[in-house]
Amino acid sequence: MERLKILFVSAEVSPFAKVGGLADVAGSLPAALNSLGHDARVIMPLYRRVAQKFKPQTEVAGVPVSLGGMEIEVDIASLVHDGTPVYFVDSPRFFMRDEIYMYKDDGERFVTLCRGTLEGLRRLGWAPDVIHANDWQTGLIPCLLRTSYADDPHFRATASVYTIHNLAYQGLFPAHFMEIMGVDRAEFTFEKLEFYGQINLMKAGIVYADQVNTVSEKYKEEIQTEEYGEGLDALLKYVSGKLRGIANGIDTKLFDPERDPKIPRNYSMKNLAGKEENKEKLLGELGLPYLKTRRVPLLAMISRLASQKGFDILMETAGKLMKLDVQLVVLGTGDRKYEKFLRDLEKKNPGKASARLKFDAALAQRIYAGADVFLMPSKFEPGGLGQLISLRYGTIPVVRKTGGLADTVENFHPRSGRGNGFVFESYRGEAFLKAIKRATGFYADRKTWKKLMINAMSSDFSWESSARRYVDMYRSALEIAAGGGGRQAQASGD
Repeated sequence: MERLKILFVSAEVSPFAKVGGLADVAGSLPAALNSLGHDARVIMPLYRRVAQKFKPQTEVAGVPVSLGGMEIEVDIASLVHDGTPVYFVDSPRFFMRDEIYMYKDDGERFVTLCRGTLEGLRRLGWAPDVIHANDWQTGLIPCLLRTSYADDPHFRATASVYTIHNLAYQGLFPAHFMEIMGVDRAEFTFEKLEFYGQINLMKAGIVYADQVNTVSEKYKEEIQTEEYGEGLDALLKYVSGKLRGIANGIDTKLFDPERDPKIPRNYSMKNLAGKEENKEKLLGELGLPYLKTRRVPLLAMISRLASQKGFDILMETAGKLMKLDVQLVVLGTGDRKYEKFLRDLEKKNPGKASARLKFDAALAQRIYAGADVFLMPSKFEPGGLGQLISLRYGTIPVVRKTGGLADTVENFHPRSGRGNGFVFESYRGEAFLKAIKRATGFYADRKTWKKLMINAMSSDFSWESSARRYVDMYRSALEIAAGGGGRQAQASGD
């Protein structure tokens, strides 16, 4: 098969800069594509933390970028990480900051990423077969390829693919932002960029890309409904012929309990003894007692603290949950309302609850290895990585049946011995608590729980099979682009 040249464009890429699961995908999928024999590269902004820690070297300087009628210059820096070439759009004005998102000029910042990427490719002299854009921050790229750069010989054979990681964040800007983007006002129509009087960059990616996907088969179905479609369900139904669902994988070398250097004691399916030692050391680190003479399950959540992640129903059930013979640890940052709730929960339940309100990747690994049950009661979950990592470490997930959680966690059936977790459907505290009680009930039976752990650790969510599906999508995108189907923006509806 023909070797493809693929450029993966993302606002965040692990291990350089991470806010959510997008960074994990951007850090793992290109490497998986390279292992299949393709030439996959990555480009992202050069944030302050990246410049200070990784020190990439400038590859080309003084790349001109048009921004709202004025021209600025960016540099393109680069390095190689674990065999994958990584480029950085270097614009101190827009990216040399402490945070990744949530600035008033985010629109200008990510237009600079998109235009800097395309202009940088011309200066680098590298023309990818496929540019793979992700989420609203890069949704302008498919649009630019089909409008401003449609006649550019450097991109004549380049197709575009667009991945929706979370439809809830769409990149909405006022109509006059068309000038900043440098896109002809004729594109500001109901069928293309316009969305209730505003510009929608998520919509731009969906409309103009040759192929579109999201990160689970279930979420692909959900976003075509009014409940989950965030105002774009009609459009997504209209373009369903080019819409796919491809489940995320995880880096099985990074997340490997048998070799993980970040955990106190390695273990495997053949020798699970080390997991209990990890639990004992984790509880000590958290300041919670290790109740060796009693079999008390440690429940864990590692999450952005947001309503999407189910913290409303955790708050609803917290009083009853703390009356059960369990311990709980939550790691994450986010909404102040939930941070306060978790601080109060810890204060009111000494010895039972621990709140670590920070981002700490190493502690996350120790929690995955030391906890018994992993909670993901999400209101919606496009793909989800936490449940995949927990399964890898034999930490049994309790999840709501939505999106990628529904695709990857099978409810445990004791008679058949099938299943790798516990699933509930209704987004209500009562249903969540019932699933937790079911899990803790089985935890009391060591033989049954060992079977569950082995089922979990036997689940295969490596990137290889997902990467092959992405390659199939890239080839379809190339066929569409070559046939001219992708050269015209597709009609749509809000």
